[in-house]
Amino acid sequence: MSLTAEGIFRLLITVRERQPLVHNITNFVVMNNTANALLALGASPAMVHSSDEVEDFVALSRALVVNIGTLYSEQMAAAKLAAIKARTKGIPWILDPVGVGATPYRRSAAGALVALKPTVIRGNGSEILTLAEQSQPGQGRGVDSLHGSEAALAAARRLAISTGAVIAITGAVDFVTDGTQLIELHNGHPLMARVTGLGCSATAVIGAFLAIEPDAFMATVAGLAVFGVAGEIAAERSKGPGSLQVALLDALYALDGEQFLSQCKCRESAL
Repeated sequence: MSLTAEGIFRLLITVRERQPLVHNITNFVVMNNTANALLALGASPAMVHSSDEVEDFVALSRALVVNIGTLYSEQMAAAKLAAIKARTKGIPWILDPVGVGATPYRRSAAGALVALKPTVIRGNGSEILTLAEQSQPGQGRGVDSLHGSEAALAAARRLAISTGAVIAITGAVDFVTDGTQLIELHNGHPLMARVTGLGCSATAVIGAFLAIEPDAFMATVAGLAVFGVAGEIAAERSKGPGSLQVALLDALYALDGEQFLSQCKCRESAL
């Protein structure tokens, strides 16, 4: 699949045609938003958290999403089991290390999950810096980023090389790297930062593309490009963050080739 706007849109068509099952172990704040974003995109979401069934369920899925936003012990145990089963079955999985720099518990939990070899890691600048051990303990204001995405580029490259994962840094500009190549995406809108959990929804959308595209770098770029363009369209039609949430679902559902090709701002960059 070609890393062009046309190629990315063809992947969106494939998601809509195949309706892949995406298993989410995610946080309570964003569960509804995440499920609706996946449904609007064309995927099939499942929110299965119990350690008693995650291994069986992930084996039925095409991709796994792990998000530590509202982290607790049972969720962590389930996430580990699911991640191990996903790797055993060759099922791609993506880690969203929400607020990883806020507490020692989060840093430890995220480190344990990174050791289980996620296919993709998506975070804001501060989260990626923390995972790459470039920040001092405790940096990051809760789940908010204190660093722009550009500030984490060098750390993202090192993290990609050390883990083998594709790294996505989201912010005013989104970046995707596998340690050897870099794509930057200039879509989205500042209003998106006023709605909780849209970064988490972006992670889930990447998961849907991982479910149908074996090239994890391509899938990650595609997921962020589609989500960014949809967010841009939604912001243009919204009066504020409340209406943005509804408009974003509509934009994901109705996004067509003409809109996407005219608005997608995705280009290769130098590391």
